[in-house]
Amino acid sequence: MSMLRSRAFRSIRVCSRCSISSRLAPVTSSKLITRTNSTIAPREIKPFVPKNGPRAHHGPRAKITHEIRDLSSALEGQKVVVAGWLFSQRRASENLHFFTLRSSSTSVQLVSRLKETSHDVMGWPLESVVLVEGVVKSRKAKAKIETKPVDEIEIDLSNVTLLNPADAQLPFYPNRPEIANEDLRNQHRYLDLRRAELAENLKTRSKVAHIVRNYLHDNGFLEVETPILLNSSPEGAREFLVPTRSASADGSPTFYALPQSPQQPKQLLIASGAIPKYYQIAKCFRDEDGRKDRQPEFTQIDLEMAFVDGSAPQAGKDGMRSTWNIGGSQIRQIIEGLVKKIWKDIKGIDLEGWFRVMPYDVAMDVYGSDKPDTRFEMYTLPIGYYPTLSDTSLDKILLDQSPSTVEFMIVPAHQAEGLDIPSLARSSQSIDYVKITDKNIYTWQNESVLTAPIGLEQDKALPAGVKPGDVIWVSRRKKIAEGGWTHLGRLRAQISEVLISKGLINLPSNPHFLWITQFPLFTLADEDKAQLSKGRYSSTHHPFTAPMFEDLEDLKKGKIDGVRGQHYDLVLNGQEIGGGSVRIHDAELQEWVMKEVLQLDDQEIGRFDHLLKALRFGAPPHGGIALGFDRLISILTESKSIKEVIAFPKSGTSGFDPVFKSPSLSSNEILKEYGLISLNSNFNQKEKIEKS
Repeated sequence: MSMLRSRAFRSIRVCSRCSISSRLAPVTSSKLITRTNSTIAPREIKPFVPKNGPRAHHGPRAKITHEIRDLSSALEGQKVVVAGWLFSQRRASENLHFFTLRSSSTSVQLVSRLKETSHDVMGWPLESVVLVEGVVKSRKAKAKIETKPVDEIEIDLSNVTLLNPADAQLPFYPNRPEIANEDLRNQHRYLDLRRAELAENLKTRSKVAHIVRNYLHDNGFLEVETPILLNSSPEGAREFLVPTRSASADGSPTFYALPQSPQQPKQLLIASGAIPKYYQIAKCFRDEDGRKDRQPEFTQIDLEMAFVDGSAPQAGKDGMRSTWNIGGSQIRQIIEGLVKKIWKDIKGIDLEGWFRVMPYDVAMDVYGSDKPDTRFEMYTLPIGYYPTLSDTSLDKILLDQSPSTVEFMIVPAHQAEGLDIPSLARSSQSIDYVKITDKNIYTWQNESVLTAPIGLEQDKALPAGVKPGDVIWVSRRKKIAEGGWTHLGRLRAQISEVLISKGLINLPSNPHFLWITQFPLFTLADEDKAQLSKGRYSSTHHPFTAPMFEDLEDLKKGKIDGVRGQHYDLVLNGQEIGGGSVRIHDAELQEWVMKEVLQLDDQEIGRFDHLLKALRFGAPPHGGIALGFDRLISILTESKSIKEVIAFPKSGTSGFDPVFKSPSLSSNEILKEYGLISLNSNFNQKEKIEKS
């Protein structure tokens, strides 16, 4: 009776405007009651009619007792309940069937001697989700490859529940030897993620993030989230703009910008004095073409510290200084400790000693790259370093006042035999080569269009610098290195890939970490920043990087070409995995750099007003770094691309998301809310037709 009264009371409260009789009248229609002010009634809802075939399970089911990865011979004789995906089906006889149940990390063999159960499971599509009940038994026929305890056992089935059937035909089957093409896999990324390799990559990513947080927390760093919606600022690469519905005073549309990095927020945190050591695993965005190791959105381990050194540290007992002739040694110490912790916990490798340090100009002179792979011997050197040049030729090179020089690189005969030399030469119009024979060991320089005009001679009294069969590559480059590559530096990387693929060079298994320091503070040779700099100087790193103390006076005098920055990149096996710097903490110097060197206008400088004020209010000397998290994980997992360690990556050079189909179009009606209109006349005409 009380239940009936409760229902009646609830029905009375449905609509206070209704009459008493209607309030108390029983509801007999299955249709929804429409609101009195509504002009459109909802359509009738059709009943759910399941398709023919296996159906998903709803309602009570056995509770899972174990993960598949935790099964072992120690559980023999015990009843277990596990769940996973149906991977394979095999009929051994009328009364014996074998199945494989797979989880995200491993699989287990199922044995069925139940005729009805076997018949049901044989009819279920592969990749269906099932719940298995059975008894653990020692496996009679051992697995071909036993790598885990679960490989030693099997489950004797007592009951199987189909939790959710897969479609009878899937676009592809993720864990089969034949791998579907990349475009198809990207469209169905949620299915591709069932591949064991990708699943393990995401687990490694999670483990590394956990290590990072614990390590930095234990070293006194505080995790702070910084804004995603910021103001646009001319820091370097092109930004993503986010339109808003808030117009300016004159009606112009206004925009947020997605951060290229949390650079300004983290400097403000340090300037506040509240956060002496900051870190964040941060999402960052750059509107640039996708590459193997880049995409529009990426993740970095971002950190900043107050009171870092502003010049080279004193040589200590630990021998830390090495050639670290800049400030920021505290950053170096923290990062090397973090990297060593990651490699120990993930790879089981102890990285001993301090990482090698190399100034930028040395890296460019010796390897032709600001991120050299030092695992193999092949060097790009200015021609003045050729070992058998005569004294007269050396004097000629030293007295040469031209802004450029010739660099050379020797490929030994046993490696040159495996290369298509003419094809490599055609890859760049800026390089030339000479094949060494018995006759030209001391005269090869006269056979190249790049070295012959210089009129160099070799001292035949000295041992020859090459042997018959060797190939010498030559190219012209600026004497004062700029940018990230020389022509031979790129060729060196290209040749190494070919030699590695053919087994002509074997790289050591231990990782080669290398700090590159003392970059030029400003550059005219950064293609990625050319769109914003418009022929002006741009910062090699970013506008907030401090000059080396030794070069500060030259900077103040406007002699900026030779000014080096306190900028440091961490390189691993030829890939940059992080970069940072000591920051300018002097507001006057910072504003002068922006105005006089970078030639930012008042409006552009105004976008940094908050940072300049923070520096004026008493900011401590500080510095930081950001490690590319995606790239780091791809190296740890030996993946070919960062896309293999990101759950839902963008594809191609356009940054298109094949799963969520973004970016996508919006109608003019929506664009108008943001003060925008499409420039596509066909798009506008189509909208008008649809409305009419």
